[in-house]
Amino acid sequence: MNRILSLMLTACCCLSVNAQRGYVNEEALQKLQMAEVYINHLYVDSVDEKKLVEDAIRGMLEKLDPHSSYSTPKEVKAMNEPLQGSFEGIGVQFNVVEDTLLVIQPVTNGPSEKVGILAGDRIVSVNDTAIAGVKMTKEEMMRRLRGEKGTKVVLGVVRLGIDDRLSFTVTRDKIPVKSVDATYMIRPGVGYIRIGNFGATTHEEFVNGLNSLRAQGMKSLVLDLQENGGGYMQAAVEVANEFLQRGDLIVYTEGRRAGSRRYEAQGNGKIMEGDVVVLIDEYSASAAEIVTGAIQDNDRGFVVGRRSFGKGLVQRPIDLPDGSMIRLTVAHYYTPSGRCIQKPYVKGEKKDYSMDVYNRLKHGELTSVDSIHFADSLKYYTLKQKRVVYGGGGIMPDFFVPLDTTRYTKYHRELAAKSIVLNANLRYVDRQRKKLKAAYPTFEQYQKGYEVPASLLETIVKEGEKKNIKPKDDAEKEKTMAALKVQLKALVARDLWDMTEYYAVFNEESDIVKRALKVILKEEGQTNSDAE
Repeated sequence: MNRILSLMLTACCCLSVNAQRGYVNEEALQKLQMAEVYINHLYVDSVDEKKLVEDAIRGMLEKLDPHSSYSTPKEVKAMNEPLQGSFEGIGVQFNVVEDTLLVIQPVTNGPSEKVGILAGDRIVSVNDTAIAGVKMTKEEMMRRLRGEKGTKVVLGVVRLGIDDRLSFTVTRDKIPVKSVDATYMIRPGVGYIRIGNFGATTHEEFVNGLNSLRAQGMKSLVLDLQENGGGYMQAAVEVANEFLQRGDLIVYTEGRRAGSRRYEAQGNGKIMEGDVVVLIDEYSASAAEIVTGAIQDNDRGFVVGRRSFGKGLVQRPIDLPDGSMIRLTVAHYYTPSGRCIQKPYVKGEKKDYSMDVYNRLKHGELTSVDSIHFADSLKYYTLKQKRVVYGGGGIMPDFFVPLDTTRYTKYHRELAAKSIVLNANLRYVDRQRKKLKAAYPTFEQYQKGYEVPASLLETIVKEGEKKNIKPKDDAEKEKTMAALKVQLKALVARDLWDMTEYYAVFNEESDIVKRALKVILKEEGQTNSDAE
């Protein structure tokens, strides 16, 4: 008991100092500390003190907004890697096919490519430990392949056409993680850039993409932020700065303790002239909405797609001593016209909040613009042309594109859910890679000349039948095969080249991209009529 009293006295002294500085409520924190100490030392059964504290933190945060959260050290690492722009490992894109790790592409100039590992190789062992044929999870394979920069790992590799198993010693290194998924000329004079998230290297990647497209004659840009869940606010500010004139407001934040802060364009952007169209959907959130709101409110370009997610809260990461992290909401952010686009929520009620997209679909909002209604109190005006825009729950596009819920049949969705489509594609590319590369030395030749073979489609149908997945009638099968041809052509392009080529195929059938091209090529004269 003396030890308990000593611990409590020490804790209370520390809390008292903080309370005198105005940081905390001394009585409340003493109460919390006493509860933890007594439970840990007096409870009838042993307790996991670490878990006890984590549960207490989660319990407090769950009573706040939907975006304040606690992450364990392992979760923090997994969460940060896509945003920090790199991780340490061997540098391969891979997938697991029939319990075997199949290399899709080695990272260009990465450690695996440097020692001679090729697309299509099967990594069957890591440091003499078998990873193929032992039902090892994909996560466990990744854990064995990753490691600190400079460490070595011996890989056992099986290569088609070679009888003997090959051995490669790979020195792990920093592997870049791209946040810009695709960059290419989608039409003469029109560039296309897709940003997957906003991380530490996003601005640099984006500027490199702009420079490349400008060298190819870009005059206008389609900026694709569909399914972009956000990331670093500063990265969003840096990207938005590339479009706007000096002094143009990008975003501002206000918080009880954080105060107010304004972010304005510096006037040194790379694309301050030329037409711009931003693509968004119901999964575009946070940092993606900052960029979209800045471009829309400053009348710098038009927005095409569906109403965005509606996350207008700013989280501050608070690192804890054991590597865990609290992400605490400290402010609201506002678009230049003064809109807070945070959608409504009830503190402590996350279930309804997480069901918002489903509810939009159920109420018809994703499929019909007539189902979308805004109160007059949410009406704002853009800063230069005084066009009507709305706050209170996401960003409404200037040109609405309904979700086509009939494009993918139930049969198609079931085939995809069972990984039948993906696995069939991987096996096909694995067997035909050399022939495909020889037949189509460039992507342009592939785009014009390649057709998905009937044999690949038939393989998918037969694999589906083995798992009792069948179309209800010939009409469903015919529609599914048409959609599969597009999907498979894009997947093959991805595996032969990269994600840019995937989107170059996929975008030709995207309703949102088609509508954006009409707007940017001036084939659609109306402005903002769909949003009013």
